[in-house]
Amino acid sequence: MILSDKRILEEIEKGTIKLVPYNRGCLGSNSYDVHLGKWLATYREHILDAKKHNEIEYFEIPEDGFVLYPHIFYLGVTDEYTETHEHVPFLEGKSSTGRLGIDIHATAGKGDVGFCGNWTLEISVKQPVKVYKGMPIGQLIYFPVDGEVEVKYNEKKDAKYSGQISKPVESMMWKNKF
Repeated sequence: MILSDKRILEEIEKGTIKLVPYNRGCLGSNSYDVHLGKWLATYREHILDAKKHNEIEYFEIPEDGFVLYPHIFYLGVTDEYTETHEHVPFLEGKSSTGRLGIDIHATAGKGDVGFCGNWTLEISVKQPVKVYKGMPIGQLIYFPVDGEVEVKYNEKKDAKYSGQISKPVESMMWKNKF
């Protein structure tokens, strides 16, 4: 079951969902539109290694936009800082974004109860496309949780992505033991 607009508003009022900045016009019938933040990043090395810390380089999207190219993997970030304390947030691309050939996540579209931060976007494109900071990029939908959560994500000692900043965050796979 997905939360409706009225239920999202109730949860915002209760403080279990937080969206900053919040704009009532971005609330759909069962989702909230999020926007592309001003920062993008790419990995410094062409070949990535899951066992090492792969560093990224940040760059700001200029006012006149930035062209994304196929075969380059970009990390972006939502302009919105979010907190979700009693629901499971899912981030999906908007249909208008998809129709431009932009994918906003490779696999990480689901958040956890207790996620607090800006969402890092895993961006790839089908053909060159110009993007702009502040453009609508995706939508958050919220699912209720069945049962009590024992440890929320923001309370986990080993949570690798808790409190994400307003810049993209690189993979922390290297922190896992394997």
